[in-house]
Amino acid sequence: MHLDPIMLNVVGATLVILFTGWMVRILNQPHVMGYLLAGVIIGPFGLGLLHDQALLARLGEFGVVLLLFFAGMEISPRQLASRWRIAFLGTLIQICASVGVIWLIGQALDWPTSRIILLGFVVSLSSTAVVINYLREIREIDTKIGQDVLAVLLAQDVAMIPMLIILGILGGGAVDSNTLTLQTIGAVLILGLMAWVSIYTRIRLPLGRLIRQDHELQIFTAFSMCLGLALITGLFGLSTALGAFVAGMLVGAARETGWVHKRLEPFRVVFVAVFFVSIGLLVDIAFLVEHFMIVITLLVAVFITNACINATIFRILGDSLRNSIYAGVILAQIGEFSFVLAAVGYQSKLISEYGYQVSVAVIALSLLLSPTLISITRRVQRRLRPAQ
Repeated sequence: MHLDPIMLNVVGATLVILFTGWMVRILNQPHVMGYLLAGVIIGPFGLGLLHDQALLARLGEFGVVLLLFFAGMEISPRQLASRWRIAFLGTLIQICASVGVIWLIGQALDWPTSRIILLGFVVSLSSTAVVINYLREIREIDTKIGQDVLAVLLAQDVAMIPMLIILGILGGGAVDSNTLTLQTIGAVLILGLMAWVSIYTRIRLPLGRLIRQDHELQIFTAFSMCLGLALITGLFGLSTALGAFVAGMLVGAARETGWVHKRLEPFRVVFVAVFFVSIGLLVDIAFLVEHFMIVITLLVAVFITNACINATIFRILGDSLRNSIYAGVILAQIGEFSFVLAAVGYQSKLISEYGYQVSVAVIALSLLLSPTLISITRRVQRRLRPAQ
């Protein structure tokens, strides 16, 4: 029998993921840390077992969609709606503060306004995938701090739309009125659907009882619900992950869908792992070594600045000092959607190729190190709690 050479690469990659996952669990770190490290090791800048970053990135997008789908099932729509103040005001203040900090740096370095706004947007977004996956692992997603953070993350996903429009204008492009209208209609429909689920907390899905008796059809039904609404929001020019989250809220409010978790959990684990591995593939070891000091300096500055900004916002909006610091650290990393903003900025010539490579390195490393930083903060707070 002919052995496909790719099989050796897949087996090798799987073993690396297994080994790194085992090592991080020994160190009592979340699985996401192992997936990111595995991506660095097996990527084109490591062992070279996997080269097709585009394919893995596309597969990884399914992981984010499934992750948000599960998160939606675990969130109370009414509790989420009650957090509109911290979602809207917190996100708005955080984005403005991030742009303001970059503005001060840009003025000193004589950067053009377009570059300042781009980099301000890039550092303002946190990682929905990293944060939700971490909160699920430590079972804090349904706590007050978990739901506050989730509300901010969802607001940031929505904020991507005006960010892309602004960057298009700064890059010399014209605003497509048709796309803007479509996105507005989609946003109104999504908000209306979320409001409906919040009012009618218990709903019935068509053929729910019939599907409940067929285990094979349950898998495809669950995928249809998750990916169907994700596709619809994508067609409206919105985030597919946002659509999957709303689909999860619908499923969570339905009476006949208790089997969804059991049927889709293995798929979620695999695709989420693929997503984080695809992020690890972006880390160029040679570039990182060559520009180590500048990348690490920027990384530390991003962590400190984002943590301080977010902690201050949570404190101003009424959270305790302890929770505010914890929330600030949780949101300190730069999100995966920032890769999109950086790529748009590079294509529009708002940043150079060197600036783009530095941005990718800082974003990827922030995602890689964020779970460890959150874990350390959580442990320190737990040790200090009895003494207070």
